[in-house]
Amino acid sequence: GHCFPCSQERCPMMGYYADRFPDRLKMVNQKYFLNTAANPPFTAWRQKVFIKLSGVKNTRGNIYLAFHDTEGNAKEYEIASGVLSQDQVYTKYLDVEVNPKNTNKIDFFWNKTVYTLLWARLGAETVNIIHGEDGHR
Repeated sequence: GHCFPCSQERCPMMGYYADRFPDRLKMVNQKYFLNTAANPPFTAWRQKVFIKLSGVKNTRGNIYLAFHDTEGNAKEYEIASGVLSQDQVYTKYLDVEVNPKNTNKIDFFWNKTVYTLLWARLGAETVNIIHGEDGHR
């Protein structure tokens, strides 16, 4: 997460698209790291997520985002767990298995603890997602 967002030259890619970064190809003794997914084809896209909540002042639970692509695939990611507050912005780096170019919907949802089941209401005031390769939101 400390290498994000990438330098002004954008994130260098390995393999098939490596020729898009000719200046990087001339350098020696470079380190390359790959973010991979757990499932085939193991591709993942680094994204930085910011969520500001609205609703109750404090409650216990978990917040999630679910990414949906144009082919009907979906993958869910936990953003935060424990005491949730509308005064805090939750930030997390995700290696998302859904290609940002094919994402057609992102759902925000949360789970309450049994104690807050009846009274707590919570929503997302803002959700910002920055894609790793080119900084698009």
